[in-house]
Amino acid sequence: MKLNERSLVFYATCDAPVDNAGFLHKKGGRHAAYHRRWFVLRGNMLFYFEDPASREPVGVIILEGCTVELVEASEEFAFAVRFAGARTRTYVLAAESQAAMEGWVKALSRASFDYLRLVVRELEQQLAAMRTEGSRPMPRRPPVLPPKENGCAVWSTQAPAGPLPGPRPGPKPPPLPPRRRASVPSGPLDRASFTELHEWYGQEVRALRSQWFRGRAQP
Repeated sequence: MKLNERSLVFYATCDAPVDNAGFLHKKGGRHAAYHRRWFVLRGNMLFYFEDPASREPVGVIILEGCTVELVEASEEFAFAVRFAGARTRTYVLAAESQAAMEGWVKALSRASFDYLRLVVRELEQQLAAMRTEGSRPMPRRPPVLPPKENGCAVWSTQAPAGPLPGPRPGPKPPPLPPRRRASVPSGPLDRASFTELHEWYGQEVRALRSQWFRGRAQP
């Protein structure tokens, strides 16, 4: 497979978020020595640089179709990236801590289209199961009653069937002081004329005024 070198360099050094990055010790192909390199994982491509400030990667590992497994090596926290086939190369890498090794093994194991294809297939099965359950008739829920104001629904103009709850009982107000009333002849007041009502209540006003003047005249 032919790869465009400029495109790979741009993809390796662009500002897009990476899937994983950090230092790993990489075992040489012809020599048993390990070299400390800065690794960057983007998608299914594992780039490695001389150091984090390098402008171009030293190499790239296409992770499609690989398997990641732990191995026994001279370096601690070692793992291998293997490919199927007789003439394929196995990359032996070593992390600097147990946590870093576990993170790299997990990230590299998921960095392939085969893994993504399995994830998509699982998600499609879950979606189909949810759609099947959604097509079944659901039990009817009781209707949600609207909020009420003063015992009646907001949109209703009818009064409630039962009596409305009155205000809570509180302390009784003090009794009103007695008031003098003019004598009213027997009979309903709604049948009296305005002149008669004026005369009846005018007697009370005149009596109160005379009482007030007498009180002022006394020494």
